[in-house]
Amino acid sequence: MSDPPDPLATLTVVIPTLNAASVLGACLDALGQVGGVIVVDANSEDATVALATARGATVVTASKSRGGQIAAGLRHAPGWALILHADTRLEPGWQQAALDHMRAGTQAAAYFRFALNDSTPAARRLERAVAWRCRAFALPYGDQGLLIHRTLLDRVGGMRPLPLMEDVDLIRRIGRGRLSALTPRAITSAEKWHRDGWTRRSARNLLCLTSWFLGVPSRWIARIYG
Repeated sequence: MSDPPDPLATLTVVIPTLNAASVLGACLDALGQVGGVIVVDANSEDATVALATARGATVVTASKSRGGQIAAGLRHAPGWALILHADTRLEPGWQQAALDHMRAGTQAAAYFRFALNDSTPAARRLERAVAWRCRAFALPYGDQGLLIHRTLLDRVGGMRPLPLMEDVDLIRRIGRGRLSALTPRAITSAEKWHRDGWTRRSARNLLCLTSWFLGVPSRWIARIYG
């Protein structure tokens, strides 16, 4: 009897990019062996495309719009897909956790634990706040990665081409009952918090989320986000 197929061999990782050369290498290196990597680039002016190509990723070009870029990449993912941000790297053990989830026979989507590449107490506080948000509201963000099967993606209407809040939009349509938390961490760059300040950046993110639930158009929220 032949061994069952390895879902990781058909997993497609979709990464939207814009001038991401400083972080993309670590993101790609942490993936290991997967079925394919689609980098959807919005006309970067740095070495993003060259770096992605050198590491064996397929590069697709799309207009600047994170939701639109992800949607363009997902067109190349017929089965399981992992949506990942360029400034996020998955820690060792992510493949086994993803494999166990995919082999469980569930069509639920899954996300990883949020973490920052920063050792300060402020980073730990933010990580705890995100963990609480995920438990209380089943609301992970895109920087936690999203593992989703094409069947579920199509059932909920696909990825909408929004410039921002595309992750919240999709997660809300998936719903708590079709969403699982995986143990490994998705370690995200803390650069935005270093640049803007921990309180200011966190407040801005909360304002963006509140604006979304109040019905403010995504293109306006993108201006707030910066």
